[in-house]
Amino acid sequence: MAIMVMIKLDHFVIHVSDWERSNDFYARVFGVEVIKRGKGYAYRLGDIQINCHGPGFETDTVARLPVQPGNSDICFVWRGPIEGAIAHLREQQVPVEVGPVTRHGAQGQGTSVYFRDPDGSLLEFISYRAN
Repeated sequence: MAIMVMIKLDHFVIHVSDWERSNDFYARVFGVEVIKRGKGYAYRLGDIQINCHGPGFETDTVARLPVQPGNSDICFVWRGPIEGAIAHLREQQVPVEVGPVTRHGAQGQGTSVYFRDPDGSLLEFISYRAN
């Protein structure tokens, strides 16, 4: 279907309960650029942006059931072997909850590790590279 070539993810929304804590976590663990947006922030990771709703942030467009702190489930590609992701999380003192385990993502079969952000949202690094 031709329309699929025309579509690419631009941004998605998470909800955070503490700006300082989340800004620090996402900058350390993901290397995001923290961008001030009104009374809140967004996180830019390459050409994808994570818009954040949180304390004091106001917008006129939200989902029918707005995202709440801790109820997101997001997967990010780790571009090296999964052992590098595990070592990085360990260095940042972020516990791995599950993994490494085999999972299927947008690029096929990969190896994943799961962990949580400060609000409890489930995060995943998936590697499509062999050791």
